[in-house]
Amino acid sequence: MRVGVCAAIAGVLFAVAVSTPQPTEPFVPIGVWYGGGITRAPMVSRNPAPERARWRRDLVTIKSLGFNSVKTWVDWASAEPERGRYRFDALEQLLTLSDEVGLRVILQIYTDAAPEWLGTRYPDSSFVTDQGARIGSQASPGYCLDHAGVRADMGAFIGAVSAAAARHSSFYGVDVWSEPHVVNWVWFNTPAEFCYCANTQARFRDWLKRKYQSLDAVNAAWYRTFSTWDQVDAPRFGTILSYTDLIDWKTFIATKLEEDLKVKADASAPRGARPVSSHSDAPAIMLSPLSGFGNPDDWWMTRSVDYYGTSIYPKHAAAATPWSAVRLTAALDGIRSAAGDRGWWMGELQAGQGATGVRVASPVTGADLRLWGWAAISRGARAISYYAWYPMSSGYESNGYGMIELDGTITDRARIAGEFAGVVARNAGLFAPLQPHQSKVAILYNRLSYLVGGNTVAPGTVVRNSMLGIYRALFEQNIQVDFIHPDDVAAGAASKYAVIYLSYPVMLQQTVADALKAYVRGGGTLISEARPAWNNESGLANPRIPGAGLDQTFGARERELRAADSVPFTMETNLDGPLAPVAGRTFTGIGFAEHLDVAAAGTRVLARFGGQGGRPGDPAIVLTSQGSGRAILIGTFPSAAFEQDPDKMRSTGELLQRLIASAGVAPEIRIDGGAGRVEARFLESSNAVVLIAINHGDSAERVTFKFGPDVPEAIWQNMETGSAVNFVQGPDGPTYSHAFGARDVMVLVRGKRLR
Repeated sequence: MRVGVCAAIAGVLFAVAVSTPQPTEPFVPIGVWYGGGITRAPMVSRNPAPERARWRRDLVTIKSLGFNSVKTWVDWASAEPERGRYRFDALEQLLTLSDEVGLRVILQIYTDAAPEWLGTRYPDSSFVTDQGARIGSQASPGYCLDHAGVRADMGAFIGAVSAAAARHSSFYGVDVWSEPHVVNWVWFNTPAEFCYCANTQARFRDWLKRKYQSLDAVNAAWYRTFSTWDQVDAPRFGTILSYTDLIDWKTFIATKLEEDLKVKADASAPRGARPVSSHSDAPAIMLSPLSGFGNPDDWWMTRSVDYYGTSIYPKHAAAATPWSAVRLTAALDGIRSAAGDRGWWMGELQAGQGATGVRVASPVTGADLRLWGWAAISRGARAISYYAWYPMSSGYESNGYGMIELDGTITDRARIAGEFAGVVARNAGLFAPLQPHQSKVAILYNRLSYLVGGNTVAPGTVVRNSMLGIYRALFEQNIQVDFIHPDDVAAGAASKYAVIYLSYPVMLQQTVADALKAYVRGGGTLISEARPAWNNESGLANPRIPGAGLDQTFGARERELRAADSVPFTMETNLDGPLAPVAGRTFTGIGFAEHLDVAAAGTRVLARFGGQGGRPGDPAIVLTSQGSGRAILIGTFPSAAFEQDPDKMRSTGELLQRLIASAGVAPEIRIDGGAGRVEARFLESSNAVVLIAINHGDSAERVTFKFGPDVPEAIWQNMETGSAVNFVQGPDGPTYSHAFGARDVMVLVRGKRLR
């Protein structure tokens, strides 16, 4: 969650100490953001000593409710008001009290709230917009990390904070960057792009030198006539010519964020002594790389820290309505997919009602906090920090986002969240090693698709909607889905999946296309929406579409393209198997009607366009076999149509489900009742299996879970109530019926005695 400007504060000089080794017993932090009293992050108390008794009472209350940790913070602006003099009195008091109370502490470091002396010492370190405006710092956004002096002093500060905290047994881990962007915690009246200072441009040129090796190669790629490297500058506007420069600039920004995160993480020495983390403001699958402030690539960021994670605010005041179950779970599966088997940390999870100025969101309930918490655990979260204990006491979020009231009144949601926290904390040995079961379907997350057309005619939300539409279709069938990164596809990771779905695949790297061809030949099913690899990774149009040789994989070529808000197509009547129920029916896509020519013997037409252009009866969906696999090409964007209006486009969602089923994919856990509202998934370790089932709906649901024959019929235990649960053997495997309340959760475990 974006926070306001940090005020400079005073304190006392504090000496640093040597690191204290961390205990080795399993620990899963489930806690709240608490910085001492009612101060909001990243501000801290100016005079903490008189507040000591109150802080202790707060910490005792936090622990008594069931939480095992707090996330506190320190900002550079107040903690180093003079270069080399560190004032950590508020941090010291919080850590000392946590030592005494028995809470662990995750330390959030804010270096984008920077001290004034930094700008005075380095007058050439300010951020600069694409229009050439120099941005001063009002504590935030601080100064550009591409300045060598800023970077060195920042590293020294992070090291000093970590060393000071390391003398305390309560110090568990450190988050070195909250919601990474090039520029943080500020907003402007007009759009701005960052950063065009001399230091960032020099770093960009160095990046280009490594990529292209020569200035001639840059000139050829960008269609320029640079005679010296000093002339090379990041693009500031679109042109009618090439937009390879924009692709390079946005790729550089994501790379820069990854590298900057590693610098911060490495400064929190010694690495390995305790976990180092960071968290984005939303998972990458929800964000566009076209943001002028710079959005990170979660898969890349994960490489720089022990645990990368995200913020989740399903009822943020900035959202027109609360997040749907699909948006919540897709976001969680997005960050889970990026993190891989190591798991991830929930840096911020909304704790109270959203407020932004006079805009107020729907109230947050205890049921929300419990549901969101278990949903995160079901997606492999290894830590959760609710934001925040007290509501915001100042700034444009005043009185929002708190778990308790500003006057200290304990709320029902605090009690309910504490009960959830207690279950996880007491059973850390159970939860720490759990892994979700392997998914059978992966959706390609492809940030390049946002860049087609350069920064002149962007695709808007259709890229995200295309991912969420196919995700929604499978969520409604309780089919677990991964998001797969192009780097992982190129490395051969697609082979883990029965189906790879390409949503809005209009720009693809040649290496990714080649890997997808091999995936199909090796037995996989590739399903693609319209115009795969229309452009290559440099933004150049491929001579055939599908491009990059994928026309041979799909056995078809584009004959004609038409744009339309609504694109109807009709399935053939001779379909069989899982596609038989959709035979002869008409469905709808959006955006493009890509009329296809069958280009290979054996390619089968599954659907045809009507008479809205081109030749009536042109193929709209084709299927072909390659090696032992199959490839299906859809000449429009049905996923985006379904996500845009799930109720109106219900039949299109059914078609997507049938296409996936035609590849032999079925739910691991079948659910009768609660369609689109109730989900269930397994997590497993070497000594336990956990089933987490969630009713996301606002009404009670009675459902029956049907499991495969490999699921044991033995007695399970409800983790929250301790009651025994016995599955009933059916003809196809065990079954279990359960009555959910509204926004309810059931957590069952087998194989380990609970505490």
